[in-house]
Amino acid sequence: MQLRTELEILAAPEKIWEILLDFGRYQEWNPFIVSLKGEAQMDQRLEVCVALPENGGTRTFRPIVTSCEAPLTLAWRGELGFPWLFAGHHVFELHPLSEGRTRFVHSESFTGLLTRFMGRTLTLTGRGFVYMNQALKKRAES
Repeated sequence: MQLRTELEILAAPEKIWEILLDFGRYQEWNPFIVSLKGEAQMDQRLEVCVALPENGGTRTFRPIVTSCEAPLTLAWRGELGFPWLFAGHHVFELHPLSEGRTRFVHSESFTGLLTRFMGRTLTLTGRGFVYMNQALKKRAES
């Protein structure tokens, strides 16, 4: 299963990248990833706390960074127990466009046996992506 959202932001990738990597300020603007701790470096473990919309509660994950290519891609992979049980590969992509604009792609691929039982959680996660994207756009364009 894959969730994928995207939108155009009227800011250069470098500005958006700076916002995405300023983990200490996520609580100021990000309604979905309300806390992010760690270093955006390959093979480093992060602590990611997400707040699902519509009172879906919070979840904390400890994924490992799988890609950090400034200012284009940040990705991490997390597992619940064992990879065959549940795993998610989360990706932020910044695609430069003309005139200082950027196409921001926010996606996550889910695999494992538990995926089929997580319908509501995945629906709320998709909404969280959209809310985060809109907040990122607002912050980058201000």
